[in-house]
Amino acid sequence: MSTPAIASASQGRHVFDVSLRPTLGSTFQPTGFPDLGAATFERTVRAGDHVRKQPCLLVESVQSMANRLEETTWDASTQLPVAAVGGLPYIEIVNASGTFLSSSRLEAHRIFSAYVRDSTWDGNPGDQVLLDKLGILPETPLDYRRMAQAILAVDPLSLLHGVFFAGKTGRDGKRAAWPAQPRFTRAVSAVIEAHDVTEVASGGRKSELVRHSLGDDVASTGGTAEGYGSIPFHRTEFTAADITASFVVDLDLLRSYGLPAPATDLLETLALWEIRSLLNGGLRLRTACDLELVDDTTITDRRTHTPLPDLPDLTEQLTTHITAAAAYLGDGKAITVQWTPKPGKAKSNKAD
Repeated sequence: MSTPAIASASQGRHVFDVSLRPTLGSTFQPTGFPDLGAATFERTVRAGDHVRKQPCLLVESVQSMANRLEETTWDASTQLPVAAVGGLPYIEIVNASGTFLSSSRLEAHRIFSAYVRDSTWDGNPGDQVLLDKLGILPETPLDYRRMAQAILAVDPLSLLHGVFFAGKTGRDGKRAAWPAQPRFTRAVSAVIEAHDVTEVASGGRKSELVRHSLGDDVASTGGTAEGYGSIPFHRTEFTAADITASFVVDLDLLRSYGLPAPATDLLETLALWEIRSLLNGGLRLRTACDLELVDDTTITDRRTHTPLPDLPDLTEQLTTHITAAAAYLGDGKAITVQWTPKPGKAKSNKAD
């Protein structure tokens, strides 16, 4: 029996816009990159006949939000899935001694991480096992329904957050050749933007408490590069008229995989559970970027105005759907693979 997670499940998408504000003061730290800085942009805002350019900031990107949503399913203190998603399979990556290294929930490319495809599954090459499970053959059309069912039995979160099988034959010829590189796009997308932003300049000083002067012989006594000395610094944060986290769950994409109804309902509910968990758990994105909900009682679907269920309700639904879809989830446990580093070339001591 199909049990939609919320009443609007017949719509093609769930769309939620959630207003946020800084938890501390009114400023927040932007994401930044050495070659880009803060991700500022302008958007065009129309009000009747008036058009203006609005200064905006990308607070958190789509790709980063995918990782944050996926992290809601993982308990970093135990390196295990949280209890609510127990029963969902995933890939556990260990070394030769059995020590945990990573998992498909943590890896950027999920079940097609280098640490998965270069591992051994029950003694077999990981990429060949994946190739066989997906049923990818030369000169044969890709069967996305079959591939979706295979992924569901390995790690369902790869269907929600996307996976790209960019397979290549390894340089050493030991990796399987992939005749096609199928891609499963994200079914859950999210982004955080700030609008009408203004830069906020501030600064500080790293103080030297022991050596009152570095002197001239820093080459031998140590200078700022070694962590000595007093160093003034500046930083740029932002304040904004509004900050909005937007979420889209693409139900049509999930349905296009032709999975059994219990499995599709499970994926939809899991997506909504992740969104609720992320919002309820706090949005401390960076040291000085701690955001909170302006009002957690009015999270509704933008299109249908149906409310996003609360976390206890979604957790209960998730448990029910995992049980209903158990037949499609492998054995519902971790699939342990072993990754071993390839030996590097020994450096020659011979002088050039």
